[in-house]
Order: sequence, then C-alpha cells, then structure tokens
Amino acid sequence: MLDHLPEADRDLVKRRLRAAWKQTNHELALDGLRRLAGELERSHPGAAASLNEGLAETLTLQRLGCPEQLRRTLASTNPIESMIEFVRRTSRNVKRWQSGDMCLRWTAAGVLEAEQQFRKIIGVDHLAKLTHHVERDVATRRNATTAVTPSTTPPQPAATLAAAH
Repeated sequence: MLDHLPEADRDLVKRRLRAAWKQTNHELALDGLRRLAGELERSHPGAAASLNEGLAETLTLQRLGCPEQLRRTLASTNPIESMIEFVRRTSRNVKRWQSGDMCLRWTAAGVLEAEQQFRKIIGVDHLAKLTHHVERDVATRRNATTAVTPSTTPPQPAATLAAAH
C-alpha cells in the first residue's frame, strides 16, 4: 500500500496505520483505517484501494480480542521466518535424500521444533486464549449466518396447511 504513495507521504501514513493497528478497540481501529482510506481516495486512489482491499483482515486480531504481545508477534513475519530457519537447520545434516517421504519427515521435524520454540516465546496461555477467541468468533458468525439464512422448505399455501390439520 505504501508503494502507491510518494516518499513524502509515507511516514505520516505509516504512523497512522500503526496507530490503528495498535488500537485495542476493533471499532476505533476500523474507523481510523476507514478515515485514512477516505482521505487517500482523493489524492492517491491506488493506495486507498489497496488499504480497503484488506481492511477487515488487517484488524482480525483486534476483533478477536488478542493480547498485545500476541498481536505483535502474529503481525510480523518473524514466526514464519523462524520456522523456515528451523527446517533448514534440521535438514542441514542430511547428506543424501532418499525419498520424498524422507524430505517430508525432516521438514515435519523442523516444524515441530519451531512450534516448541514458538510456544515458549508466546506462552501456552496466549495460544489457549487465541483458540478460545477464534472458536467463539466462528460460533458467533455461524449463528449469525443461520439466523439470516431463509428456510430451505418452500412455503406452503394456506389452504394446504389448513387441510393438513
């Protein structure tokens, strides 16, 4: 998104993005990003379109109510980069790859090692809270969808209903 802006405007927009992402209240963060997109619409429509495209997704962790430490960690690419490095380090000792299954086993070993490290850094409590928030969010969205979805049974004419009783 910042690539759509002139150098002179990038720092201010970056600060406003970070302020919104740092916000713990989902609605306030969403409002801040929408306001920014509206302002950019006039002067830099490409940047505004880029911001609007992923607006809701960038605030998923706020919507779920994740703690700040977990939001900071998951908002960066560090966990993925760390996992890739664990896989590299684990498989570095293999001198001759015998099969695709062997490659998958060594990759899985590296991923499991990365997971253990991730759990130490983040903490099991934060991951349990994240799991709880995600499950609650999924259930809420499912209930909202089923409440709005019309019945699949076709409506019966009143005469048919009266004859049935």
